[in-house]
Amino acid sequence: MSDLPATEIRTTAPEIGTTEWVMDRCDDLTRHSSRPDALERVYLSPEHSAGNTAVQAWMRDAGLDTETDAAGNIWGRRAADGTPQRPATRGEPALVLGSHLDTVPDAGRYDGMLGVVLAIAVAHRLRDTPLPFALEVVGFSAEEGTRFGKALLGSCATSGQWDPAWWETADADGVTLREAFVRFGLVPERVGDAARDPADLVGYLEAHIEQGPVLEARDLPLGYVTTIAGARRFVLTVTGEARHAGGTPFSRRKDALVAAAHLVTRIEELAKATDSLATVGDIRVQPGAVNVIPGRAELTLDLRGRTDAGRDELWEQIAAAGRDIAQERGVTFEFAETHRAPSTACADRMKAAVATGVAEATGTSPDDVLGLWSPAGHDGMAMDAVTDVGMLFLRCRDGISHHPDEHVEPEDVGAALDAYTAAVLELARVHVPAPLVALRQAQDPPVETPGEKAR
Repeated sequence: MSDLPATEIRTTAPEIGTTEWVMDRCDDLTRHSSRPDALERVYLSPEHSAGNTAVQAWMRDAGLDTETDAAGNIWGRRAADGTPQRPATRGEPALVLGSHLDTVPDAGRYDGMLGVVLAIAVAHRLRDTPLPFALEVVGFSAEEGTRFGKALLGSCATSGQWDPAWWETADADGVTLREAFVRFGLVPERVGDAARDPADLVGYLEAHIEQGPVLEARDLPLGYVTTIAGARRFVLTVTGEARHAGGTPFSRRKDALVAAAHLVTRIEELAKATDSLATVGDIRVQPGAVNVIPGRAELTLDLRGRTDAGRDELWEQIAAAGRDIAQERGVTFEFAETHRAPSTACADRMKAAVATGVAEATGTSPDDVLGLWSPAGHDGMAMDAVTDVGMLFLRCRDGISHHPDEHVEPEDVGAALDAYTAAVLELARVHVPAPLVALRQAQDPPVETPGEKAR
């Protein structure tokens, strides 16, 4: 894939750590794709390896020592004094910056990737600045779950939440996760080595495109995240009876696809009446012939909610609707849950630092910085198990994501770079070494969090 139109090709490379450098590196990553006509880079693929190699070189240019961990994530690190240091070095807690490098099929060039490249640029900007903690940058793998159907694999390994049951999951070609590990050069039995000790972490801070329209509607370049939505995913199965399309009158039909279609529209109606989101993303019909009444329909369902309780209440309503429609149309309705992740509240100190960074970058007050919940899932959902999490949101045109039309303005990227850097410095300013945290919490009032103007 071409990274820039011919009219925009530069004769000199932009300086590392600048807005132009960030934009160019996102363009460069589109070259590592399994498809010549679109961007697709999945977990444990040759493109994953090539992308890690490219990012590793940029990390080194930014003054970081680098390493690929036991789950295939790429890491860079500098010590508190600014010198390169091996990732996951014990005894000197680190603030982790980053996002993910894998993509959905036919992806845009900023989802995840922009957050990794921005983190590298921040590390370069701070290369000569002593900090009270080490600084690490991570490019997580398998956040999207495109290849094996399980999201957040890389960050689950980092947060010590790897489930051995995942080993036998297979991709579309029948390659199991265990086999893919071995082919990639990883050792399945050592995946636990990727897990990080909470005592060695200061926090996890991620910059990401919003993937929604709120910032653009408010004419704001940046915001901070209050909560990452809790998600559940299901496979819904409607089973009827496959019969001849010409020889079976309507009174005798048990059409699984018609019943499924009624369920899809009912799901949308139910979700619209709540503040949660429900999406049927895929329908597969058997036997799938033009002259055969469908005997089976299999649907995927993605549920997301501001709160777990609201999301779960919507699911109960959907399940009841499935049973009612099945009874009405003479078919059966079954379901299997394939994924569940609780909602994740960003930590007060992380929200406050991001709000301070945005205020400095945009010339506003921290209290005026917009806080909004994220309906999309992020690696912070997994990292919350081992450290405090914060997120910086960046405006994207029309809220489009998971599509080649993803677009960000360079001016907004520049503001994000300034805000991200300022947020790290704010966390450094308020940092209290771990042994003193409990003492301060016992003596001081709670940290005031900026106003959360969530949607």
